[in-house]
Amino acid sequence: MAVTKTRNGSLVFAINGQRFELPTVDPSTTLLHFLRTQTRFKSVKLSCGEGGCGACTVLLSKYDPVNDTVEDMTASSCLTLLSSIGGCSITTSEGLGNSKDGLHSIHQRMSGFHASQCGFCTPGMCVSIFSALVNAEKTDRGDPPPGFSKITVSEAEKAIAGNLCRCTGYRSIADVCKSFAADVDIEDLGLNSFWKKEDSKEVKVSSLPSYDRNNEICTFPEFLKEEIRSVMSLDSKTDSWLRPSSLQALQNFLNCIDVGEGTETKLVIGNTGSGYYKELEHYKQYIDLKGIPELSTIRMNTEGFEFGAAVTISKVIEVLKDSKQAGFPSRGEMVFNKISNHMEKIASRFIRNTASIGGNLVMAQRKHFPSDIATILLAVDSMVEVMSGTRCETFTLEEFLQRPPLDFKSILLSIKIPNWGSTGKVSGQKDSVLLFETYRAAVRPLGNALPYLNAAFLAEVSPCKTSGGVLVSRCQLAYGAYGTKHAIRARKAEEYLAGKVLTVDAFYEACKLVRATIVPEDGTSSPAYRSSLAVGFLFEFFSSFIDTTAETTDGLLKKCKDALLANENQFNHDEIPTLLSSGKQFIETSPEYYPVGKPITKSGAALQASGQAVYVDDIPSPPNCLYGAFIYTTEPFARVKDLTFKPDQQPRGVVDVISVKDIPEGGENIGSTNMFGTEPLFADDLSECAGQRLAFVVADTQKHADVAAELAVVDYGVEDLEPPILSVEEAVRRSSFFEVPSSVYPKQVGDASKNMAEADHKIISAKIELPSQYHFYMETQTALAIPDEDNCMVVYSSTQSPELTHDVIAKCLDVPGHNVRVITRRVGGGFGGKTIKAMPVATACALAAQKLQRPVRIYMDRKTDTIMAGGRHPMKITYSVGFKSDGKITALELEILIDAGMSIDASPIIPSNFTSAFKKYDWGALAFDIKLCKTNHSSKTIMRGPGEVQGSFIAEAIIEHVASFLSMEVDSVRQKNLHTYKSLSLFYEDSAGEAQEYTLPSMWDKVAVSSKFSQRAQMIEEFNMCNRWKKRGISRVPIMVEMTVRAAPAKVSILSDGSVAVEVGGIELGQGLWTKVKQTAAFALGSIIGTENFLDKVRVIQADTLSLNQGGYTAGSTTSESNCAAVRLCCNVLVERLTPIKEKLQESIGSDSIKWQMLIAQQKLSGSVAGAVTELPRHEETGILPSPATAGSSNGPAIRGSFELSRKVFSKKPSLCTDEGTFPEVDSRPSDVDLSTMKSPNKELREYRESVPLQTVFLRIWKSLHVPRVGALSSPPGFSNLNLLWQPVEKDLNVNLGQDSMGRQLLIKEGQIGDGYKSCNELEGIFMGLKLSNELGLNVYTHQGPYKLKLVEINLLTGETSILQSDIIYDCGQSLNPAVDLGQVTLIPC
Repeated sequence: MAVTKTRNGSLVFAINGQRFELPTVDPSTTLLHFLRTQTRFKSVKLSCGEGGCGACTVLLSKYDPVNDTVEDMTASSCLTLLSSIGGCSITTSEGLGNSKDGLHSIHQRMSGFHASQCGFCTPGMCVSIFSALVNAEKTDRGDPPPGFSKITVSEAEKAIAGNLCRCTGYRSIADVCKSFAADVDIEDLGLNSFWKKEDSKEVKVSSLPSYDRNNEICTFPEFLKEEIRSVMSLDSKTDSWLRPSSLQALQNFLNCIDVGEGTETKLVIGNTGSGYYKELEHYKQYIDLKGIPELSTIRMNTEGFEFGAAVTISKVIEVLKDSKQAGFPSRGEMVFNKISNHMEKIASRFIRNTASIGGNLVMAQRKHFPSDIATILLAVDSMVEVMSGTRCETFTLEEFLQRPPLDFKSILLSIKIPNWGSTGKVSGQKDSVLLFETYRAAVRPLGNALPYLNAAFLAEVSPCKTSGGVLVSRCQLAYGAYGTKHAIRARKAEEYLAGKVLTVDAFYEACKLVRATIVPEDGTSSPAYRSSLAVGFLFEFFSSFIDTTAETTDGLLKKCKDALLANENQFNHDEIPTLLSSGKQFIETSPEYYPVGKPITKSGAALQASGQAVYVDDIPSPPNCLYGAFIYTTEPFARVKDLTFKPDQQPRGVVDVISVKDIPEGGENIGSTNMFGTEPLFADDLSECAGQRLAFVVADTQKHADVAAELAVVDYGVEDLEPPILSVEEAVRRSSFFEVPSSVYPKQVGDASKNMAEADHKIISAKIELPSQYHFYMETQTALAIPDEDNCMVVYSSTQSPELTHDVIAKCLDVPGHNVRVITRRVGGGFGGKTIKAMPVATACALAAQKLQRPVRIYMDRKTDTIMAGGRHPMKITYSVGFKSDGKITALELEILIDAGMSIDASPIIPSNFTSAFKKYDWGALAFDIKLCKTNHSSKTIMRGPGEVQGSFIAEAIIEHVASFLSMEVDSVRQKNLHTYKSLSLFYEDSAGEAQEYTLPSMWDKVAVSSKFSQRAQMIEEFNMCNRWKKRGISRVPIMVEMTVRAAPAKVSILSDGSVAVEVGGIELGQGLWTKVKQTAAFALGSIIGTENFLDKVRVIQADTLSLNQGGYTAGSTTSESNCAAVRLCCNVLVERLTPIKEKLQESIGSDSIKWQMLIAQQKLSGSVAGAVTELPRHEETGILPSPATAGSSNGPAIRGSFELSRKVFSKKPSLCTDEGTFPEVDSRPSDVDLSTMKSPNKELREYRESVPLQTVFLRIWKSLHVPRVGALSSPPGFSNLNLLWQPVEKDLNVNLGQDSMGRQLLIKEGQIGDGYKSCNELEGIFMGLKLSNELGLNVYTHQGPYKLKLVEINLLTGETSILQSDIIYDCGQSLNPAVDLGQVTLIPC
């Protein structure tokens, strides 16, 4: 469509059916930026900024007025330029539905199948699924049953390929996709909230949220169609955005531009290249090539296909897949199908829909992009046509790639893919067979991962009647992406193989030639692997034809013919795998504590799916808002002399550059803190690592701030400085260590020297190195700081620790803590990366906002976030292990060097966490020397089981090393070294629990039975005997760690209408904390009424550090449970207060049927001052109490009690609690008031009133081995603003939590500590069936399981691995919410 603008030149388009007309547009503005800053549609998220994650996916619809058809496709809005969507319609997840007008069935199923956790990626997932449904309806398939789509299961699973999720297991998301497919096996769909397992198939189908394919959302509004029909095709031209409609018009534009100005003009089609090549240049002019018919034409004839350079990759795939209908011979069809199959592995659908085939090849030619398309087209002798000025030239693709980079005025016009079924391309021999195959080795098989190596091989072979082998008549070998400028042909190997019979010797010589040709350039990662892949791919291609076992020529000839026939038909096989095949989930639930334990949908899941959930960056920018970006150092250890900007590229929109000099007098240069130490906000005169924060540039837009940070120039000096410490070995040599406090340093076990001497065998000084790892949360670090009155600051932060963020901001700004308010509603993924690393982000915004007295916000770009995140701790482990001949390990000695980086962060916990997971086996005796090395790398931080992941990995590596040494099955060595209860107690001491609680051995046997371990092991052995180059293995691995339970604060308030507001210290990260808290509150409050469902009455509200402090960290996998325990204690107090009033109501109305609203209605009836309430008779039919207007006319005895929904508390003795609230055993009545004399406004009534506050707070305390008396309290290191309430001990408080997984009762107990005082919120148990022990306020217990059993297949030629089956048994007691927890099984829940 050539029309993109109306007659007046304005850009016209639609978003979710709403018309937009923009008279002027900055041509560099992306669709994502416009959606998020200029509209209310915030469901599209910025995550990677490269088109690689799918968080920004939208549906892009184009109308063809000639054929009256609409083309619908997904697109990556972070790369799509706004000016390119003229005349188009955009649909986001908000356009599908919302909670007010009605949710789409996709949203409902996302929620019901428990497919959303942090929710940041969910709207993009929904749009991808919607696009698949819309396009499936355009097929000519038969009508599906009611409630289903025409989409198939295979298509449904592929719909979200490329949409990344970092929280939820993909099983639940795939279930959502498949639930729309008519060919779905409904029994295969996993746990959901729509039906019960025992329901019939008919019931299950009818229970799904309705999907009406005949009344689906219109993706292209009629008003826009009318505008397009009424506007004539024009050559749209503005000063900044040109859209020529012919090649001649393009040439005219190019001729008007000086060659020297070429860098200020950009040719665009889909702009997807900007996702890979980051551009700092500000282009003055863009030329959109999509309106040129010659570049979008597709031609087909007997010679093959010719695609215009602007044709999208998706369109090329579609055309090539339909080559069979075009009537091409089978050989040509096979080549076309192989090419299209490989193209489907490139990028993601939402990138392929807008990326052009010509743009891909130009990037490969001009910028050396590691293109798959260039490689596979090179192997089939593709041709290209290039226009230079008025001259058009045709080149082979090989010649095109080898030419100097195209100049600015040269345009790639078309690409020709030949038909290899034509007689001119292959010989006419009767027995000849054409072979073609493509290969790709990448981290992920489908999209979004550049290959280590790609290859494509084409060969014509035939049986050799004289030698009995296979004769290679023609051979074309193309390789690319291995660390070279462009794809190449292995010419020497091709020439050697041509005309030769495939023998072992001949193939060996060809492999040597290939290895000599495929040599990665210096600096390429994994060079040896890439070179070996080149040979492995070639061997895989020819392996079935190399055989020396046939005894006769005739026998070999027959075998060759069979092999050739099999290879000729191989194109019918679709090699693109689906996301999964099948799976089963088994959980046990109990109605005893309903709704606790019920797999209800995650709180807010539907809001997340529809894009209505508000994250920090979704908060509308306040007026005069500024935007920040960090300038970081690039030298590991150097003096910072000066900071300027590039003189020839002065940044636009910069307001100020904030540095250490801007910290107010009295404020501290502090960016983060924890109990082990602090880290500076900015480097002062010395850079201690590359990536250290140096300054904070503030500009009028986020883009200007990001560009300004990139343009910063830092002058360094290294005079009189020692070289940086860049390795743990260097740190040891220079004695550069952080001290690990003795209180957290792990204890050694047994006498390692003695036990080592008893070993039959020893492995001495084996070494393992573990690298770092980046968190990759979908939402990068973000914050918004708003100056408030009286030198106050409100900060919205995506953090896992609002409390400490609050403290750091106050110290940096030199203001009292009550002047700072940190608010966190939800976090778009954290995995530990937002525990400490989020603090300096919020603090920098607050500092800039204080200085400039304007709101300041930041949303960090992915590159900066990655550099500054720190990540997981790298380690170098040296171990010596002694063991018996039967595999029993007697002793183990470890030397562990941990790279902590430049600052201490939370690194001192790593040694204890490491050994906690490492001790899952009985090592006999365990000795270790763990050093925390201070290096000039970025400070490492908490990340998903910090230390525990490494500990478990190293334990398994040692077990496998021992098994290999003894030539034993590793499973038998694992079993030999499982703990007995005696050894468990030795290694884990008090946290080992009771003997009957040690379930690991029984779980070991159970997983073997449930997974049919022995039978599968036998099948694997048989498979491996029959397959030389593919092998399978099975592994049974236990996991055991110590878990820390920290006390948590909570506040529960019952409002005047009976609704309940709950605040907790934990943060909702997607782990379902709010959901579990909501269930717990509903269960606890429901105990007073009985069957009434309280779930809809409860809302968990955002964390606010001035409303409820001492939240601590949301980390360690037990925050949900500890918060639930605190909430239940609060609710128990409220229930205790409500019970007397309930009894009086029952006595008054003569019935046990008391509704919740009847209890809460007393507040309204009591009036604004204290007074008596007379008898309130219930309506005979409805059971509803009378209104306040009619209450006074009733007769009968009065009810002595009403409610005061107030925070005000009257206590008999002073309290140290600074947050208003009441606790058990506190008298709520003022002692100095004679209640009997209080009168109500109604003089006819005379009663006294009991004030019953409906709000309770339980607060976290620091429990030490000795608790001082009141007045001598002090905060522990790293903590402040403690809210403590001490009372004389009168009795123990026992709270029944139900039963654990073994049927035993669980109790929360409060007992006596210190000098006869107890804490009102000390928790010595939570909703888990394992014993807890206490030390320094931390409850520690041994967490057993899960057992994981996996069946894996590996390709020995390429290293490609596939997980064929996985069985997991997880003993976690009774889950608070199995649905939420199942999604967390692959992760470590917080």
